[in-house]
Amino acid sequence: MKLWSRIVAASVMVVCLAASALRGQEPAPDASTAKPAPGAITQESTALPDEAGLVRISKTDSVWIHPQRKLVVVDGEIAFRDGFLELFACPKGTKEHESLIAVDSKAYVVHAALLAVGAVPGRPVQFAPEYRAAEGPVVDVHILWRDDKGEKHTARAQTWIRNTKSQKEMEQDWVFAGSDFWVDEETGKKHYYAEEGDLICLSNFATAMMDLPIESTQSNDQLLFESFTERVPPKGTKVRLVLIPRPAKKPQAQPAEKPAAEKPAAEKPAPAAKDAAPSAS
Repeated sequence: MKLWSRIVAASVMVVCLAASALRGQEPAPDASTAKPAPGAITQESTALPDEAGLVRISKTDSVWIHPQRKLVVVDGEIAFRDGFLELFACPKGTKEHESLIAVDSKAYVVHAALLAVGAVPGRPVQFAPEYRAAEGPVVDVHILWRDDKGEKHTARAQTWIRNTKSQKEMEQDWVFAGSDFWVDEETGKKHYYAEEGDLICLSNFATAMMDLPIESTQSNDQLLFESFTERVPPKGTKVRLVLIPRPAKKPQAQPAEKPAAEKPAAEKPAPAAKDAAPSAS
């Protein structure tokens, strides 16, 4: 899938910053002695997690990557916690009226960070000529925050979202669909669609950076998800999202075929007996 130049440039910047940090040129805040397993999110490392390995990738956007653990960290806050949802997370100043969390970052920076830790986008949902769900690598989303007493908490993003039909927490995982871009015909400038708000979606959008791989309508009277209000901290609570792309499954090696056993050579048929010569009378 084509990605416009700002995403590519941001990705290069991310990789360079990561390399710089790994050489010790990027000081790490609040170094932790804990060494969790790659990709692991534990109670002890949450709220301000394991920052020794985090590399900030933008001076203006609150986005970090962890090169070794292959994860992305994005800061934000609770935006909307009581009602139907079309989004789990959006950039600030876009769709806070229908999104649980508003993040302190542009969408393309988060996209670039996912690229930098090895995630490869798939493709957004397709509605015509027939519905085809979004595709891409699964990205696990964790939420880290502190309560009003300063206690650390962590949760899977799904536990804050309720299915309006089953009344149970959301079961589906998000995929890195990758959104797309459009070109202003007058200026020739390229724009990343997800900047309009469609960062981590619950309703299907062809502009989604991350979407659900199931059919989930945008129709207001049929929305599939709502906030699990009793589990969500108060509006304005600062949160930290941790995005962990799952590694692609390696194709299973096919067992080698056993060489066919050699067939024994066919025995030559015995020569037919010749008729006895007629005796002389």
